[in-house]
Amino acid sequence: MLTGGIWEPPHGTPMAGRLNVCIVGPVKILLIEDDRQTADYLAKGLREHGHVVDKADNGRDGLYMATGETYDVMIVDRNLPQMDGLSLVKAVRTSGVKAPVLFLTTMGGVDDRVAGLEAGADDYLTKPFAFAELLARVAALARRPPIVATTSLRAGDLEVDLLARTVTRGGKRIDLLAQEFKILEYLMRHAGEIVTRTMLLEKVWDFHFDPKTNIVETHISRLRSKIDKGFDKPLLHTVRGAGYVIRAQES
Repeated sequence: MLTGGIWEPPHGTPMAGRLNVCIVGPVKILLIEDDRQTADYLAKGLREHGHVVDKADNGRDGLYMATGETYDVMIVDRNLPQMDGLSLVKAVRTSGVKAPVLFLTTMGGVDDRVAGLEAGADDYLTKPFAFAELLARVAALARRPPIVATTSLRAGDLEVDLLARTVTRGGKRIDLLAQEFKILEYLMRHAGEIVTRTMLLEKVWDFHFDPKTNIVETHISRLRSKIDKGFDKPLLHTVRGAGYVIRAQES
């Protein structure tokens, strides 16, 4: 039987007795789903498996709950009133919430799945789905080790403190402008990897096209003069025809 976009096993026995899915201990779940029938069905099934479930029926309430409480897993419908699922997850990630997110949606295209994952979701389940599969995916997400937020980045004697928003090299404080700090943070997060001009335009300036300016080159030049000038070994290197890389030693 199909109930609210979910394949429901035949009626007659409790849901917990109809499914044989291995689940880790009790999981605290935030379910954000505007279809009442679907939400009630999912909450009932999850609770029968020992989980704690809080519900919200719109995006704004869901965001308020997600940022005000600590959850092990979030289950989020893509099409929500007041704030859509994509916007909600982006806002949740911006606020620093690390709880794994499982998207539920009727939008099963590749572009839709990519958009959901890029927004910050960890998994994607297309309606209609079997409850047993949802249960298994929740278990898989709950088993993931907690994400430890990085608070500092280091390359050689160069250190970036992401909380204090400060940069030091060899114990010496280096003052950077806001865009220079963003560039350095991105380069440091990809230390040892070549970062292209296009990558910097998209991640630092949010340009998804080439504006035909030398904005990257100008900022890289200023950044290099601040973090390398006066030190024996350069850290910021230009890879001709490819991009830029932070590395402690020139190869």
